[in-house]
Amino acid sequence: MRPTIAKVALPVPLDREFEYLIPGHLFPVIGARVWVPFGPKKLLGIVTGLSHQSEYDVNKLKPLTTLLDHEPLWPDTLYKLILWGSQFYQAPIGETFNNVMPGALRKGKPACKQAIRWWQLTDSGKNQLMQGFGRAIQQAKIMHALEAGPLTHQQLLELDVSPSALKTLTEKGWIVDKEQINTPQEWPSQLVDESDKRQLNHEQMLAVVTLNHVEGYECALLDGVTGSGKTEVYLQLIEAVLEKGKQALVLVPEIGLTPQTINRFKRRFKVNVTTIHSGLNETERLNAWLETKSGECGILIGTRSALMTPFADLGIIIVDEEHDTSYKQQDSWRYHARDMAILRAHHEQVPVVLGSATPSLETLANAQSGKYLHLELTHRAGGAQPTRNFAIDVKGLHLESGLSAPLLAKMRQHLEQGNQVLLFLNRRGFSPAMMCHECGWIADCIRCDAYYTYHKGSGEMRCHHCGSQRPVIHQCQNCGSTQLVTVGVGTEQLEAHLQTLFPEYKTLRIDRDNTRKKGSLDSALEAVRKQEYQILIGTQMLAKGHHFPNVTLVALLDVDSSLYSSDFRASEKLAQLFIQVAGRAGRASKPGQVILQTHHPEHSLLQALIHKGYAEFASTAMQERKLAQLPPYTSLTLFRAESNSFALCEEFLRQVRSTLEAHPLFDNSCWVMGPSPAPMAKRAGKSRWQLILQCQLRSTMQRLLSSSKAAIELLPNAKKVRWSIDVDPQDLS
Repeated sequence: MRPTIAKVALPVPLDREFEYLIPGHLFPVIGARVWVPFGPKKLLGIVTGLSHQSEYDVNKLKPLTTLLDHEPLWPDTLYKLILWGSQFYQAPIGETFNNVMPGALRKGKPACKQAIRWWQLTDSGKNQLMQGFGRAIQQAKIMHALEAGPLTHQQLLELDVSPSALKTLTEKGWIVDKEQINTPQEWPSQLVDESDKRQLNHEQMLAVVTLNHVEGYECALLDGVTGSGKTEVYLQLIEAVLEKGKQALVLVPEIGLTPQTINRFKRRFKVNVTTIHSGLNETERLNAWLETKSGECGILIGTRSALMTPFADLGIIIVDEEHDTSYKQQDSWRYHARDMAILRAHHEQVPVVLGSATPSLETLANAQSGKYLHLELTHRAGGAQPTRNFAIDVKGLHLESGLSAPLLAKMRQHLEQGNQVLLFLNRRGFSPAMMCHECGWIADCIRCDAYYTYHKGSGEMRCHHCGSQRPVIHQCQNCGSTQLVTVGVGTEQLEAHLQTLFPEYKTLRIDRDNTRKKGSLDSALEAVRKQEYQILIGTQMLAKGHHFPNVTLVALLDVDSSLYSSDFRASEKLAQLFIQVAGRAGRASKPGQVILQTHHPEHSLLQALIHKGYAEFASTAMQERKLAQLPPYTSLTLFRAESNSFALCEEFLRQVRSTLEAHPLFDNSCWVMGPSPAPMAKRAGKSRWQLILQCQLRSTMQRLLSSSKAAIELLPNAKKVRWSIDVDPQDLS
């Protein structure tokens, strides 16, 4: 007897599924997409159950409108993992499914490869290149871009070309477009370019041999100092997986690491290597998703969003820079990709490797307890020497755009030797604030508890929290004075000042402001490797994973604020940042130096990092966390509330606290802190409050959250504020 009722998860902020009648001509399966009526709208949902009975009046149920898939989008193990992730992170199941689908599938497009529009030169177009284009700048730009080979329509548009210029060139017969669906490619008989292989040292060899002998699930921490050759270990592990006909998933924390990673993998392997990240358009993303699902793709490299891609035969998962907070989603389904990767490996019965030079304290605790295999790489690969670390006490010193005289002298010394210098300043823009010299008024964002950042290049002030911007003001809004001065230093100001101090050397700034265009970051990094620039200025984009063999001096300019932060993770983040940035120096045969400018050189954290390294810091930090009963020794859940009303947020969270404390599972192993205003009490025009639930056992916390959530949703103010639950939060601001 065929089922007559379908349960459907819809992308709405309601923690429930909805029932629909199944018309006689439709045969849905669990995990398939359907269009259904929902009030006056039509929504796309996922079938989660089929039955013959309903808890509602069948006569009042609406029928399914359209069935889009005849088979599940995800294999059974991945489907169950998505359900588990929705429950663990307390996210509505419909929103969770919506989060893990490519955008094209969310819009109802077929789950099959889409044609991609390509542009290329014709023979007459190639001839025209030699004759030039006069003042037709846009046409010349398009023609020269296509000179190197065909480009997709999306790639051309990202070069800021004019659609009218495309039309003109097409009418002249100089370029032509065509739509093409990439055909499946068989894996070659020879999978690896042996000439690209590097000789492993003893520690690398031990890691590869140990993991190659793993059968089924195993979680291993590859704890290797910067420059120790973790990527080579990944490559040789993947080689063994490919030889078995299986696929590999490699997660990286940010798009910026994807180009160099995929190029390294493509040089080594002759199988299809593809990527999934937010920089792709919907068609590219869907095609990559489908290639992986069908087994055409041998290696998938991607950011957090690639984790839930279905594989035909997954053989290994690698999480590079596992400590990075980018793996934690900060909205909607607030999952941690590293933790979900471990669980996926367990479900799929494959090994998972967590790689880092600065492992998170949670991962270290699991490795030290024996829950994870702990593999260490203590030496830099290829004979590179450890860096020499120094602190410059800047108390009382004159600073020019954040630079002290001792640092400038060191920079000149390294530059004159033909080397490159990297300056790290994690602050975009020209200046973090503008202040009135007469009365002290500071230009602040009207929507946030934050100051506007002055961007001189674009002639505007921006709030880096809510994104609002306004033209630069020239008069104090408190006293009317025109004596406005900039306060503090950003990467823009540092770049301008260095060009004045070192006119004989070329300076390159790499931050989010000047790497927005597709391919711009990759081009900048390639220019650095070719030594076209001698002085590099960067934010966190330059801190991770990049290999600059000619950088011999790295300087961190302003990290003192992290020493006294209210966030208990601040010291861990600073330690990781210091080691990661320091790791950009002396990665080849040239010895490297790391200089830290600080007003507090005597601080115990800085002393430990400079003289003893990350392991010593981690050991001390773990003891402090244990005494304070903080993660990884307890579990946290953060409740956030936002509203136009300060009082509504506070009252709602007081009701949440009362609900939790009245629950039978709430005992002496549970604590509630707050409610209290968030560290940034106002953001994007909303008042923000928070409350923290702390439990000694994760299992207790999960049972408490699962059984309390329904009651919280029924609280009087639950629909008057925007609220969220963040399990294992990484950001308490």
